[in-house]
Amino acid sequence: MSCGIGETLFRFLGVVIMDLSIFNGKTLFVTGATGLIGQTLIKRVIEFNRNNCGKIKVIASVRNMEKAHGIFGEDNPEEELSYVVSDICSIPLEDMGIDYIVHTASNTSSKAFVERPMEIIETAVGGTKRVLELAKINGIRAMAYLSTMEVYGTPSTDEKIDESHSTNLDTMSVRSCYPESKRMCESICASYQKEYGVPTVVLRLTQTFGPGVQYDDGRVFAEFARCAIEGRDIVLKTKGETKREYLHVDDAVNAIFISLIKGCPGEAYNVANEETYCSIREMAELVADRCAEGRISVRIQEEDSSKYGYAPTLHMNLDTSKFRDLGWIPEHNLEETFKDMIANMNK
Repeated sequence: MSCGIGETLFRFLGVVIMDLSIFNGKTLFVTGATGLIGQTLIKRVIEFNRNNCGKIKVIASVRNMEKAHGIFGEDNPEEELSYVVSDICSIPLEDMGIDYIVHTASNTSSKAFVERPMEIIETAVGGTKRVLELAKINGIRAMAYLSTMEVYGTPSTDEKIDESHSTNLDTMSVRSCYPESKRMCESICASYQKEYGVPTVVLRLTQTFGPGVQYDDGRVFAEFARCAIEGRDIVLKTKGETKREYLHVDDAVNAIFISLIKGCPGEAYNVANEETYCSIREMAELVADRCAEGRISVRIQEEDSSKYGYAPTLHMNLDTSKFRDLGWIPEHNLEETFKDMIANMNK
């Protein structure tokens, strides 16, 4: 049944999902395949193939086959799912018959941003250039590069931020290694588009989570979920004043597929659920009240947050109208996103 938001989407069991039949007979190369977004996207393709006699092939770039088999199983036919086992900076540069590339590989550990900044920069820039070289060799139809809202720096008001917004990143802050490397990768994508005709779309995602987040994930949303599961009070190490939007991983995957088909090469798009805009403290209170049903509370116990690699206090209120004009609509609110994640972590 049509849901009225574009010919590439439809509603199934109450959930709007991408109609992947447009990718039948095509090959997708996915980096960061065992990460949250990568694995969710690949599982979506596998499910489509098996439920619809589909013929979409995925080549998954992974570093650890044992981890990949733990996520996807070991019985997938090679014509449906095959692997390139390699560091992102060493992917073999050969014609693999690739039609589309989804470049999700990225280190998102806040602690790594302050402890291993050069590794963050070298992996982001070197890896992205390697993937773009692969794209050039294969003559791809489109590539989606997953960037971040952090390229805009640390906005201090609730003003809407569109794709033309400037940045105030402090280049002398070690933690800026992450957003600055993402900005450089965006520029590399634009340069490959201009010089070599590699059709690349940049998606500036807000913080994304949902089913598939590991129980021991170090990010704040995972800690809130663990508190709800274990019945522990949520203890904030800051006043929780940072405000941003969030995104369910299923909505992010829909966004990626739409960008490959409808995105304009050489363009960047903000991707977030604007209705989720709230402070860290408000998010903590939502989890305590709605997910833990009031059994836990939120306490503030301020510490020096710089050692954790937390971003400075900011107000990241993204304007997503440019991307929504392509037909994308996020389906999951913040409460649903947390409840889906918690249910999956409880398995």
